[in-house]
Amino acid sequence: MADQDLPVIANFAVRRRAYIAPDGGVLSELPNFASNQSVVVSMYHAMAMARSFDLKAVSLQRTGRLGTYATSLGQEAVGVGIASAMRPEDVLLPSYRDNAALLLRGVKMEEILLFWGGDERGNCWSGPAHDFPFCIPVGSQAPHAAGVGYAFKYHKEARVAVCILGDGATSKGDVFEAMNFAGVWKLPVVFVVNNNQWAISVPLKWQTASQTLAQKAIAAGFSGEQVDGNDVIAVRAALDAAIAAARTGEGPCLIEAVTYRLGDHTTADDASRYRSAEEVQEHWKEEPIARLRTYLVNRFNWSKTQEEEVASECEERVDAAIKRYLATEPRPPETMFDHLYARLPSAYADQRKEVEDQNA
Repeated sequence: MADQDLPVIANFAVRRRAYIAPDGGVLSELPNFASNQSVVVSMYHAMAMARSFDLKAVSLQRTGRLGTYATSLGQEAVGVGIASAMRPEDVLLPSYRDNAALLLRGVKMEEILLFWGGDERGNCWSGPAHDFPFCIPVGSQAPHAAGVGYAFKYHKEARVAVCILGDGATSKGDVFEAMNFAGVWKLPVVFVVNNNQWAISVPLKWQTASQTLAQKAIAAGFSGEQVDGNDVIAVRAALDAAIAAARTGEGPCLIEAVTYRLGDHTTADDASRYRSAEEVQEHWKEEPIARLRTYLVNRFNWSKTQEEEVASECEERVDAAIKRYLATEPRPPETMFDHLYARLPSAYADQRKEVEDQNA
């Protein structure tokens, strides 16, 4: 039998969702919520707030008042699109770059600053207590998401786990294991890949030979969709559909949000060592905040006064949060032992007493 005579037993397609062009123009029929000015303005406000917060956090780090910090510069539409589609009872499993989503879920800025300042009290946050903390290891939150989804299915709860990953995480075995498990059991899990083109200094083309990251879901038995990750309306619409399907028992989905990391990987990185300034400058033309601002101007006659009010409020709220963070009394050093064990072993108890005595 010749190769061309072999039967085709499966065909797959990956669709791409985009509504707003880089110049703010409309590309296709918009979802209903895009005509609601208050909804669109709230998403714009959330993105502007996240960017303002990131810029001030970097300044704190550069002046020695914060530890290593990862910004979401240029990627704000991903976190805001995700969080705006979720219900409070759903569970978010974030990576270390998802402050935009956390803020919209109710986490206070000073709590995020406490965490990155080395104070674990930052993880006892004001957002939903069932949301998972920052995940620093790459991709290890994916199996956790599958476990959460399994618990929801087992208890017959109409809730959804939303797991945010970077593109580098799709190269990790635990991510595929989680997707495989979710596919087998048709779990209510939405995996969102923030494809910002870089896994630290490794470009996407060195990570995978796949045409898309969305298609990695196909081998796990469920659908994948690619969205323009600089278009918050597209991200929100994709999450609305995927979460609704998962909530009603249709199983998991993978959404690849294609965006670009305009800043360094973290404040410990110097991205100029592995990519050109010209490349970054080209991607600034696609960034999400300016894009949505132009849409607001064209669709809702967004004014300079309204823009200035948003900028002013963002600055005031961020500055107030920074003051609260800096005014927080540090924890006594002996408290590093307090949550290691339910009952502290005698060896550690002795060490705790020694540290306490030294700082009395």
